[in-house]
Amino acid sequence: MSVQFQRIAWLFGVAVVLASPSHRSLAVDPVMVGRKVPLADRVLANDVRHDLWNHLLQQYVNRAGRVNYATWNATPADLQALEDYLTELSRANHQVATEKAAKLAYWINAYNALTIHGILREYPTSSIRNHTAKVFGYNIWKDLRLTVGDVNYSLHHIEHQILRKLGEPRIHFAIVCASRGCPRLLNEAYDAQRLDQQLTTNTRMFFSTSANFQYDVRRQVIHLSSILDWFQTDFGSDQAAMLKYVSSYLPTRPARQAANFGTVEVRFLDYDWNLNDQNTIGSQRFGQ
Repeated sequence: MSVQFQRIAWLFGVAVVLASPSHRSLAVDPVMVGRKVPLADRVLANDVRHDLWNHLLQQYVNRAGRVNYATWNATPADLQALEDYLTELSRANHQVATEKAAKLAYWINAYNALTIHGILREYPTSSIRNHTAKVFGYNIWKDLRLTVGDVNYSLHHIEHQILRKLGEPRIHFAIVCASRGCPRLLNEAYDAQRLDQQLTTNTRMFFSTSANFQYDVRRQVIHLSSILDWFQTDFGSDQAAMLKYVSSYLPTRPARQAANFGTVEVRFLDYDWNLNDQNTIGSQRFGQ
């Protein structure tokens, strides 16, 4: 049997399965967190408390943004504390207008807390990519959902339908997919009153590491994280506009000038999907 025939037969088999009524049994029930809060008990996003999340971040996340998943996972009280925080997020009433900074802080915290919750459910694991099925099975970005008001929000929805539409490109240096290629997970909750400072600090930190930014002066090549490739349109209409946007956050004056004037070639670095885990022994054990 030729390879081409085998491929055709396989595709036909998949089509039959997808068309079959029994395909319903292959669907994955979403994993729900938080709770549905009666309208009368909901509060403005500004009034949602992030104290629990702040405490957990300070307890389990170091200054480099690495997470002590092993200890967190072995501490039932703090697993419950994360559940309690996600339930606190459920209280927000997004039907009422909220200032942009408060909305951004709320949804950045929600995205990061939901991601960490999803990883702790699977731990030990070596990468979030182990839990992102493309066709059949559980996909953490789509099937893990936070109930807020009358809506169940997935990570995919929070990122693409809410945060990116708020017009603040620096969210890409704040939200974390639990990978080493991500920006660091800030070890404090984002706060509306200090949001600009926090975003600026984390963006500068992002570009200060060689995993995310390199400048080859001799060849006039800037190497950037793949995040800038995937979400280039959030930073400007074209590559030159993207470079101009990030230029002020780059760590050296020559790099800032080259990016600002667009006098460089841009290449994108490989993305590191390994888990942002403090437990290096565990990371090696699970294939990192």
